[in-house]
Amino acid sequence: MEILIVEDEPEIARLIQHTLEAEGFSCRHCRDGVNALQIFREQQPDLIILDLMIPGLDGLEVCARIRQKPGSKDPYILMLTAKGEEIDRVIGLSTGADDYMVKPFSPRELVARVRALLRRSLRQGGQQQLYRTQHFTVDVERHIACRHNSPEESETLNLTSLEFNLLATFVSYPNRVWSRAQLIEKLWGDNFFGDERVVDTHVARLRKKIEPDPANPIYIKTAIGVGYKFEDSAVF
Repeated sequence: MEILIVEDEPEIARLIQHTLEAEGFSCRHCRDGVNALQIFREQQPDLIILDLMIPGLDGLEVCARIRQKPGSKDPYILMLTAKGEEIDRVIGLSTGADDYMVKPFSPRELVARVRALLRRSLRQGGQQQLYRTQHFTVDVERHIACRHNSPEESETLNLTSLEFNLLATFVSYPNRVWSRAQLIEKLWGDNFFGDERVVDTHVARLRKKIEPDPANPIYIKTAIGVGYKFEDSAVF
């Protein structure tokens, strides 16, 4: 697996590269956004570890440009930043990052996050068939969605096709913020005509089927001014 590290602090970059190469990953490093985009176009890495505050184009702009023109691979993006405010996480994930880590972080946590992302099938090879979080399993091939109420008890959910696809989208990217426009593109593609607020209706219906208290959701959270975020721990 090829990993591109975009980090302008030399000590942090060396720590990341040494940690991941010790785990058998192939890494390349650059320190600014312009070079990051050039290397991405030339080498198409499987995963990009992207610092938010880098010279030239910042991490948000780099992430957005990669998502607009992913090339032969649409890589996973793990965003790093020294900032810990919620709004920064919302903005970072809403531009298309798959996960988010706040510096300082432990090398062990970094490896766990990287492995968790790469265990998902890469987007270039077609759709992954099975997604799992702590409380949900979605089997795309068999069209079965389950909620795990306890380690011993699971409940098969009775979902419409659209509700199933919406849950699969959320579970495939735990803790990512999705805008309404992104969800429409994911679920309807070019066949959608109408008000993007229709997403709110389908989210409300899904909440009624998966939330213990739909009025106070613990899984599908509203990201005010952006869209929605599914919160549940990924199964590493």
